[in-house]
Amino acid sequence: VQLQASGGGLVQAGASLRLSCAASGRTASPYAMAWFRQGSGEEREFVAAISWSGGNTLYADSVKGRFTISRDSAKKMAYLQINSLKPEDTAVYYCGYRIGYGVVEIEKDCDYWGQGTLVTVSS
Repeated sequence: VQLQASGGGLVQAGASLRLSCAASGRTASPYAMAWFRQGSGEEREFVAAISWSGGNTLYADSVKGRFTISRDSAKKMAYLQINSLKPEDTAVYYCGYRIGYGVVEIEKDCDYWGQGTLVTVSS
């Protein structure tokens, strides 16, 4: 399985971005998708997750109300809509993939990772 994240960029505080994650290869269903991020000098942290059906989502407290995760399983895509960006959201955002139905919020539980897309928020 290969994951390609895109959509990052340099934006001002308060702006919005939509990150995309495209899965390819042997993406045998079911599989859950998640987003994590890693700031400079920091550990990778959980951001949001979505179940195979899309019916269950989970968010880190720091992003609740601003971030929305979604997926289009037919297109093998996951998305992360980010609104009201803050400088502390600056990080490389990674999409993770786990075989199974439920949400995944623990880094080590992901079976595959994408290469990441950089989001930089200026104040």
